[in-house]
Amino acid sequence: MSARTGDEELQVWVDQDLCTGDGLCVQYAPEVFELDIDGLAYVKDTAGELLQSPGVRTSVPARLRLEVIDSAKECPGDCIHVVRRSDDVEVAGPEAA
Repeated sequence: MSARTGDEELQVWVDQDLCTGDGLCVQYAPEVFELDIDGLAYVKDTAGELLQSPGVRTSVPARLRLEVIDSAKECPGDCIHVVRRSDDVEVAGPEAA
C-alpha cells in the first residue's frame, strides 16, 4: 500500500460471481463483510445493512483499511475489489497493479 493510498478514502465491493464463500473477508473485517443466506460474501454500509445489489460499493472505514486490503489480497476467489474513491483505481484485488 502506498503512502498516497493511506490518505485517500477507499471503497470496496465484492463480485459474487467469483465468490467462493470461504468467509476469510468476514474474519478479517466483520464490520464490512457478511456472508448471506446464499453463502456468498457481500459488503455492508456504515449502518451495518447488507448491500445485495451486484457491484454495489461501500466506504472503507479508515480504522479498517488494512483489514479490508488484506481480505482482498488473501481472498481465494479474487472477488474483492478495493478502489480509491477519487479516481476509481484498484489498490487491492485482482485488478490491482
